[in-house]
Amino acid sequence: MWSLLEAVGIVGSKFRPLSIPATNRSHEECMNERAEARPSIEPGTSEVPASPLLRIVALAQALYYIPTGIWALVSIDTFQKVTGPKTDLWLVKTVGLLITVVGAALTMAGVRRRMGPELPLLGIGSAAALTTIDVVYVARRRISPIYLLDALGEVLLIGGWIVALRGRR
Repeated sequence: MWSLLEAVGIVGSKFRPLSIPATNRSHEECMNERAEARPSIEPGTSEVPASPLLRIVALAQALYYIPTGIWALVSIDTFQKVTGPKTDLWLVKTVGLLITVVGAALTMAGVRRRMGPELPLLGIGSAAALTTIDVVYVARRRISPIYLLDALGEVLLIGGWIVALRGRR
């Protein structure tokens, strides 16, 4: 998993967890060695200044997610007119809330101009999850083909994250 995250630039080697080989040393000796080997990081300093492109991608995704999430909450009737009828409205509203929260977190990172490795993971992960659901359930004819437009938007966001992360190296 770490190799995949490193390949797209979400984490670098400084974020890789330390592994301690099996030895006859005591637990305390191993923990002391581990603490000494790990760079001293103050709380919040794992964040780095976000490049302008990372900020743009984070804010673009937020601009897409927040209105979409809120729409499902405030006007379920119009939401269903566009996306098709739903049987479990509580589930639609739950997903709407979650997407809104993801958008809010991405907004905060973009506005603060600082980003830790978890923010690109959140952006790429949520876009990949929604893309998968869109494609699989359109193929199974459980949801409207209009969701393929959402999948396209999500894939573009993933591409934006990857370009921005590679440009950061």
